[in-house]
Amino acid sequence: MSLRRLPFIGTVAMALLGTSCGAYAVASGGRILPTFLRQNNATASIPRIPYSPATPRLVPRVVRRWPHDTTAYTQGLLVHAGRLLESTGMRGRSSVRELELESGAVLKRADLPKDEFGEGIVALGDRIYQVTWKAKRGFVYDARTFAPIDSFTYEGEGWGMTTDGARIYLSDGTSRIRVIDPVGFRVVRTIRVTEAERPVHMLNELEWVNGELWANVYETAFVARIDPATGRVVGYIDLRRLLPADEAKRLDARGGVTNGIAYDSATGRLLVTGKYWPFLFELDSGTVRPVRTRARARAAPRE
Repeated sequence: MSLRRLPFIGTVAMALLGTSCGAYAVASGGRILPTFLRQNNATASIPRIPYSPATPRLVPRVVRRWPHDTTAYTQGLLVHAGRLLESTGMRGRSSVRELELESGAVLKRADLPKDEFGEGIVALGDRIYQVTWKAKRGFVYDARTFAPIDSFTYEGEGWGMTTDGARIYLSDGTSRIRVIDPVGFRVVRTIRVTEAERPVHMLNELEWVNGELWANVYETAFVARIDPATGRVVGYIDLRRLLPADEAKRLDARGGVTNGIAYDSATGRLLVTGKYWPFLFELDSGTVRPVRTRARARAAPRE
């Protein structure tokens, strides 16, 4: 997920982008916008989800919280072979990191070139894949050492990534999730994500949880739980209560939105965080069960 825009109140006077103060420009309402902001998938309207009151919504129980680097613009979060990995964004500050959960300390890191805007990561086998926002280029690292070993290209923007153990799933801020063969990074199908027959866009960081695709919906505090076979949202995780209201407002003003989901299938541990957040929250995964319906599932649209 990216610093694609900072949320603000009122209509943005785009001409103000030309009058910058350092790396930023002041928009109406006093909010700060990055000067590199251009038309992209992040400029879409924020989806007013849930669309239907019939869509299940869960407020999870917090088991505990762990410290998190408040300078980290979190783009991806995952657990691989018992190691907690995170990718960060912003040009000049993008990286892949291994974290110590108990302290939040960075144990190992690989930095992207200063002109790259890092996005989500996924670990598959002995490799870590990372996409960038608009460069249409990704990087491959050795999962143990973080040594760069390859690169790849793709069309469109890169936001979040995850895997079911065989395929890679890639979001781009729209309502579509591409399913990709890691050999050659070839798109094998596209999932169109909907709730109540309406597309759910701004799909961001992804995670595979007990056969479901979970996605942070950018600029909201909701995690969409998606049936990967149909693309239908079967429920939402509501994370609005994780931070005190005043702290959430302060973080939101600088782009510190909810982002980052890590599920350890070996232990059942479920972690969530946000950009610049001071904590990683461990949620009670036992209260989050796949939603099963009796309705006959239709296959997800393909391209």
